Amino acid sequence: MKNYLLIIAVFIALVSCKKDKQDDVTNPTNQNEEELITTFKIVFTDAAGIEPTVEAMFVDLDGPGGNAPTTFDNINLIANTTYNVQITLLNESVSPVENISVEVEEEGVDHLFCFDLTPSLNLTVNLTDLDDNGLPIGLTTQWSTLGSSVGTTTIRLKHQPGIKTGQCDVGQTDIELDFQTIIQ
Repeated sequence: MKNYLLIIAVFIALVSCKKDKQDDVTNPTNQNEEELITTFKIVFTDAAGIEPTVEAMFVDLDGPGGNAPTTFDNINLIANTTYNVQITLLNESVSPVENISVEVEEEGVDHLFCFDLTPSLNLTVNLTDLDDNGLPIGLTTQWSTLGSSVGTTTIRLKHQPGIKTGQCDVGQTDIELDFQTIIQ
């Protein structure tokens, strides 16, 4: 009788282990999880080709939490100037460095950059790139400055799979940065 019970216990244990392994195969982890963005670079090129190119960066090589960012620049622009602007997102925690901007562009129907300006800024931002559904993405924009001012530009990348409408009030935020913005 002891041998019979032992055989049943071993059989149940083997079936149980096999079922656990099978569950792992049929329920894989999310293949489209958020990417780590360690570097955010924004480059401003004068549309008239007169003023020098301006670059602002945010660099946090260990990602959210942990060590403080090593770089968090101000955005310094010239008054009464129109800039063509390009955002680049990188994951520099891996080798080779991963360009997250490529993925955001490829999955444009699921991503939207949002730009919130403090009322004190004499600045307008227009998104110039579109996804496959004709909605803006925001990797490229055009910024037009008016008179001198100082304020904050908040830039958020929203992840909106299946729910993108061109509005910033839905989805999850992949990155959000508050850049001190100075227009002179």
